[in-house]
Amino acid sequence: MQVAVTAPKAFAGVTMVNIPKTRNTYCRKCRKHTGHKVSQYKTGKASLSAQGKRRYDKKQAGFGGQTKPVFHKKAKTTKKIVLKFECTKCKAKRMKPIKRTKHFELGTDSKKGKNEYGSKYR
Repeated sequence: MQVAVTAPKAFAGVTMVNIPKTRNTYCRKCRKHTGHKVSQYKTGKASLSAQGKRRYDKKQAGFGGQTKPVFHKKAKTTKKIVLKFECTKCKAKRMKPIKRTKHFELGTDSKKGKNEYGSKYR
């Protein structure tokens, strides 16, 4: 017997995720629940000395145009958000991916400062 699991209708149209800047969660290093500072993971700057980059730059040098294929068939419209947790006690860091979303906010009150009828036109 197979059971189909579907998301509740209440969550079907949710397009924005708002996550608090601090969270009380388990720390593997402290081996207990502690406060964690939450931030969004960002990719670091690509290294010029990595083997693939050196090989690509060497191949691109000189005449002859683009030597490797440039990917154009992008399928996804969103990225998976990765949260970075830092323990406030021992400074241990860990990553946790969450679902895809178009709009992501970190600890902001989205209703603050906004008028219901659009104050910018008055």
